[in-house]
Amino acid sequence: MSSRKPEISLKSPSEIEKMRVAGALAAQVLEYIGPFVVAGVTTGELDDRMLDYIENTQHAKSADLGYEGYPKATCISVNEVVCHGIPGVQRLRNGDIVNIDVTVLKDGYHGDTSKMYIVGGHTSLRNELLVKCTQESMYAAIKTVRPGSNLTEIGDAIQKIADRYKFSIVRDYCGHGIGLGFHEDPQVLHYRNNYDLLIEKGMCFTIEPMINAGTSKCRINHKNGWTVTTADHQPSAQFEHTLLVTDDGCEILTLRKDEDFPRFIHH
Repeated sequence: MSSRKPEISLKSPSEIEKMRVAGALAAQVLEYIGPFVVAGVTTGELDDRMLDYIENTQHAKSADLGYEGYPKATCISVNEVVCHGIPGVQRLRNGDIVNIDVTVLKDGYHGDTSKMYIVGGHTSLRNELLVKCTQESMYAAIKTVRPGSNLTEIGDAIQKIADRYKFSIVRDYCGHGIGLGFHEDPQVLHYRNNYDLLIEKGMCFTIEPMINAGTSKCRINHKNGWTVTTADHQPSAQFEHTLLVTDDGCEILTLRKDEDFPRFIHH
């Protein structure tokens, strides 16, 4: 955590409309790619499909492609890969758990979201519980967000659920403010913490817990400089949404049709 004072951008009504568009496009990419996440497909083929969809159907851009040298349009993280899996020649197998993380850039604004897929529809009980725990913890954290609440409540909500399932939370990566910038202030920690910051109407940020079956410790692939795996090679799961803080709660800008969860949270 940096000790500097965060520079938080509160979004204007016109910016909020652009954030809604970018968020909806990002959600649509995950809806579109679902039927193609099957045994035998390569992660590179999935990435090619999503890039084509973003550029030629949505008339938008992938914010990932070229970001600080990142070589692909999306991040596809399989099994023990925590985040930033670079799509390539790896073929998916039945029972794999796969995170697809997409950020769409439209009219200068970013929509950032990720989802877990279970290849073939069935996996081990531990993997099923890990995926369930991670989504449940993200939803619990979203329910805390409202003007006047504290960022610390997000980490508390996630920690309670991870502890109940006896899984560990990755501490090396966090959620972030988002808008014109891909990664803006504030940092959003997903574990119990004392980063004291009051939430205000007009803030936009992501909540994206990464939860591991084993140790919370991670390793970066030094050959490609991006891909993060669990230190003990146990599986990892992640879900992510982009949120807007409203008058009395929040709006999920990246909500998908397959989710049994409200777009608007009111307090």
